[in-house]
Amino acid sequence: MNWISLESAEQLNGIKQHQGYSLIYKHSTRCAVSLMAKRRIEKDSDHLPEAMPVYFLDLIKHRDISNQIAHDFHVHHESPQLLLIKDGECILDQSHSGISIEEALSEVN
Repeated sequence: MNWISLESAEQLNGIKQHQGYSLIYKHSTRCAVSLMAKRRIEKDSDHLPEAMPVYFLDLIKHRDISNQIAHDFHVHHESPQLLLIKDGECILDQSHSGISIEEALSEVN
């Protein structure tokens, strides 16, 4: 799995302009639940379409970007959190133990 580190507002603007699907995973390096969710995503990553960009946000380092994600995609801030973005719109928002690649992919057609 190739995580793309999300570290700038410019990258976030690129995600909003991207045609097709993208995933954003918001991770807290201080949280055991986040670590378990990240491991689950990595375990199931072989089911992801190869062309789908998967972004990783360290929200401890980049809380400003996390806040911008909540604002831009109209979601409540959670940690951990997985967002499925299609054509610049969030179509699925999962958090904590509800994070599931299988469920996210059921939205991809």
